[in-house]
Amino acid sequence: MRILDNLELAKIQKKKKKNFLWFVVSALALILFSFFSWIVWHSGYWLIQDDSFEHVSWVVVLDGQTSEMERTDYALKLLEQGKADSALVLGRRIFRDKNNADFYVEDMVRTGTLDSSRVFLWRHNDPSTIEEALSIIPWFKQKSEDTVLLVTSAPATKRVGNIFNHISNKNPVFITTDIKHYTYNPSHWIQEREIRKLWFREMFAAIQAKWDLLWVSPESIKDRSVRKVESLRDENKNAEILLPQGIVESVVHESVILDSMQTNKKDSVMTLSSESIKESL
Repeated sequence: MRILDNLELAKIQKKKKKNFLWFVVSALALILFSFFSWIVWHSGYWLIQDDSFEHVSWVVVLDGQTSEMERTDYALKLLEQGKADSALVLGRRIFRDKNNADFYVEDMVRTGTLDSSRVFLWRHNDPSTIEEALSIIPWFKQKSEDTVLLVTSAPATKRVGNIFNHISNKNPVFITTDIKHYTYNPSHWIQEREIRKLWFREMFAAIQAKWDLLWVSPESIKDRSVRKVESLRDENKNAEILLPQGIVESVVHESVILDSMQTNKKDSVMTLSSESIKESL
């Protein structure tokens, strides 16, 4: 009888141990799942580097903005508010003689009161952000700038900042900012498809940049030549000097003809409108 009681007691203790083990495993699984979910949920913010600043001498607009021109709009706002002295607008070549930088600056001129002496165009055909950094940094080093603001998409800010500061050896220091554009909301990257695509793309780009930078150092820019970059105002002046007088006169003549045609069209419309009113009366 005592043996049976001992066996029964052993079974009960074994069952308790089993239940306790399941409880511990379940609790650990729940903790790990919660921790993993928290990491995944907040990983949208890992890609963003939002540095605070009051004023910078230069703001650099990197290529790749959407058709809403959110990056150049932000740079223009900084110029108008006096938070930036000058802007360097980058753009890749998209046609034989046409560049994204030309389109960007053209839009800046059209949408704001822009001082063309404070805007500089950097036309290039660099295939990557690292190549852009290798081209631009020697130009800023020659100017002895200490801090430069980079404007790019929110999920690219940390990657871009790391690339530029790695190659410049923080001389100058490159800072980045989140311009808060609707195309990337870090708290909704799991739910929204387009944001999720940006997250995966930038995560992969950040890992790839870390790998590529293993073979790039501040010494890499020593043999790089420094390009001559003019302001938009100087470019326009030089373009006027280079154009033959006949072409200039032809352009002016065509402009006058177009203005005349538009004026005549407006007059004809006004005449038709007045005649219609008289007939109705």
